[in-house]
Amino acid sequence: MADEKIKRIAREIYKEVGGEENVDKLIHCMTRVRMDIRDYSKVNLEGLKKIEGVMGVVEDDTLQVIVGPGTVNKVAQEMVDMVGIKLGDPFPNANNTTEKNETLSGREKVEEKAAQMKAAQKEKANNATPTKKVLKSIANIFVPMIPAFVGAGLIGGIAAIIQNMIQAGDLSTSFIQYQNVFSVIKNGIFAYLTIYTGINAAKEFGATPSLGGVIGGTVLLNGLALDAEKLPIPINNIFTGAPLNAGQGGIIGVIFAVWLLSLVEKQLRKVIPDAIDIIFTPTLSLLIIGLLTIFIIMPVAGLISDSLVGTINIILEKGGILAGFTLGISFLPMVMFGLHQVLTPIHIEMINQTGMTLLLPILAMAGAGQVGAALALWVRCKKDTQLVEMIKGALPVGILGIGEPLIYGVTLPLGRPFITACVGGGIGGAVIGAFGNVGAIAIGPSGAALIPLIANNQWFAYVLGLLAAYAGGFVATFFFGIPKDLQAAE
Repeated sequence: MADEKIKRIAREIYKEVGGEENVDKLIHCMTRVRMDIRDYSKVNLEGLKKIEGVMGVVEDDTLQVIVGPGTVNKVAQEMVDMVGIKLGDPFPNANNTTEKNETLSGREKVEEKAAQMKAAQKEKANNATPTKKVLKSIANIFVPMIPAFVGAGLIGGIAAIIQNMIQAGDLSTSFIQYQNVFSVIKNGIFAYLTIYTGINAAKEFGATPSLGGVIGGTVLLNGLALDAEKLPIPINNIFTGAPLNAGQGGIIGVIFAVWLLSLVEKQLRKVIPDAIDIIFTPTLSLLIIGLLTIFIIMPVAGLISDSLVGTINIILEKGGILAGFTLGISFLPMVMFGLHQVLTPIHIEMINQTGMTLLLPILAMAGAGQVGAALALWVRCKKDTQLVEMIKGALPVGILGIGEPLIYGVTLPLGRPFITACVGGGIGGAVIGAFGNVGAIAIGPSGAALIPLIANNQWFAYVLGLLAAYAGGFVATFFFGIPKDLQAAE
């Protein structure tokens, strides 16, 4: 039965986007099927939104159909299986344009040309701004790593719980071996994050992925010579004279270094003969960018990342309630415009430098405000069976921190509830800000799923923030967030 549902959703999505032949490429993230569309004039957005199982549609650099966590993996896989390709591969249906044009009338040819121009203009508009390009690149680099962040982060949370229980005397010291095992699994990504970032950045910028991984590994400063006492002989910062620290500059420096790598590698391939390209291009690329990374990028990016993380921590420490409210109330609009992607490297840098990110628990309150708003709509508009069914479907994953179904399927289309949900997020953020020092040891989960990842046993403060956001979103929506048409129906 479940398989039939997946196949139906896949078929109907293809039908409403103009068929398989109107798709260039298909991938997915945690909740969305993302498609590169050839001709947007053939896409029926209203039809897409009406598909049973589709929670919302977002038009960005790609057409994004929200079907929810778990389901998205199966739907995306079914869609590429129907075409006979792998996820992320170009669709083979280039549609022999010459043969097709021979069968078209003059009017149809003109209309097709107009549609192609419209699609080209839309693509040009989408890709025109540097900000959109940067956000798209950041998403492409880090979205593939989100499952690893979630899984390894939760395993790290188990390790932290075991450690706390050992220190409290609730567990014997023999459990340290289990803590070690969980910590080793967690560090499978966090200890080598710069390498994963380098590989994904290279794919995004068009460099060789393995070379990107090497540049990412360079900032770890492995392979330093040892002195007589078997201690590493450091490499000094050319600006300050102080020793460079392993990982200095972090993923910010790696992304910039790999972008430069892509430029250098492409230029070298233009001038180096094919017969010796395999030898000289990778060697020269790594030598040039490796030296630049160690002596220039690491010191400069290290200064930038230290300043950024330090400034955010000071704002949160000094701003308290006001900072928490401001961040909590503004995060949902950032998600709506895709600006939240830029926060991912900031979270990771904060974890690398301080062991936790103080931003994530506050920003997670925005999703909790959505939950409260949805509950208020359920109570006030229970006669609207279609709305209630949508809320029932989106609420469980919303509580677990995946807010996109609630945003795009419930509150945003109704208008007012989106605003009152933001207010709920601000109230929850203010509570977290009032406690202070509430951080998460990993990124990925949100909502109730983030509780095991709260650092320093501050989970009680985080839970109070969640409850405050639920209550704030509920009350604000119940009294001020019901749209007039729904009030009339009620």
